[in-house]
Amino acid sequence: MGSSLVIVTYNGLLLVLVAGLMALLWGIDARQRAAAFALSAAAFPIVSAFGALASPINLFGKIQLLSWAIFAHYPVLLLGGALTLFQRSRPVAVASLGLAVAVLAVAADAFLIEPHWLAVDHVTIATDKLDSRIRVAVIADIQTDAPGRYERRVLRRVRAEEPDLILLAGDYVHLADEDRYAGAVRTLNRILQEEGLEAPLGMYAVRGNVDRRGRWQEVFADLPVTTFERSRTVDLGPLALTGLKLEDSASTRITIGSQDGFHIVLGHTPNFSLGEVDADLLIAGHTHGGQVQLPFIGPVLTLSQVPRQWASGITEIGPGQTLVVSRGIGMERANAPRMRFLCRPQLVILDLVTGED
Repeated sequence: MGSSLVIVTYNGLLLVLVAGLMALLWGIDARQRAAAFALSAAAFPIVSAFGALASPINLFGKIQLLSWAIFAHYPVLLLGGALTLFQRSRPVAVASLGLAVAVLAVAADAFLIEPHWLAVDHVTIATDKLDSRIRVAVIADIQTDAPGRYERRVLRRVRAEEPDLILLAGDYVHLADEDRYAGAVRTLNRILQEEGLEAPLGMYAVRGNVDRRGRWQEVFADLPVTTFERSRTVDLGPLALTGLKLEDSASTRITIGSQDGFHIVLGHTPNFSLGEVDADLLIAGHTHGGQVQLPFIGPVLTLSQVPRQWASGITEIGPGQTLVVSRGIGMERANAPRMRFLCRPQLVILDLVTGED
């Protein structure tokens, strides 16, 4: 069964379920409605979650089904319950209405506000291996299927930061259809050219897991961007940069030797930070910061092997060794829900400063 058919079927069944529960509430004695509604409101998330997890669809598709249940069908059930109970069980009705409003507010934030609410985070890293300050812009997970105004705004902000070095950590265009993929690549390439990004020490890009092998470099055609198809180290003068191929960035057993002076390692997934890596600064993306974070818990999913507390932000993982994992610019595409919650897209600006600064 195709994913679209699964999604339509699942939503149709939930519509029938919600309508049936509403008919049941209206049909029973008014004195029993509050208890019946409370049971229905408690059971609905469990039933809908079971249906989503049992569906013949991939992980992100299951998450989309859950989002439909929580943010579309559940508020309808809660609002309907509030309407049926308002006369005889007003406290329960008010509580149901409040919960519906809270769920809809979360949905508005997650689907309408946060996905394009860019955070620009400045981080200062001191080192005695540099003679002067160097500003590094980290652009991770553009991961778009329709490049446009948002991507332009991000690139303009990068340019406004006047970085000395621009590092792109993979996942640029996320599309399965060949024609749409080719069109999105051309559009993103044109936007990159028109926005005129440049940096004195250069721009460097690695491949991400949604990028097509042998095709992903087309995003940077006719642009002054150095791409890493294989893992290698380049000497940039004041520092050394090692770019990792995708498979090496995903390895927890990789060994990367030391370099003279300040050493940066750029990979897509942060797993390589668990290997034997002799570098001062390790940079990755891939996790999207979980894309959804919960209070006091953090990312729900990181799809990486690093500890949860490493999967987003700045972490000192050893003496003089810093891991930077960007939450990324874009979002998971395909059949995943287009949402972020407590996890705004992120542009990371690193200021590498000398001990005297």
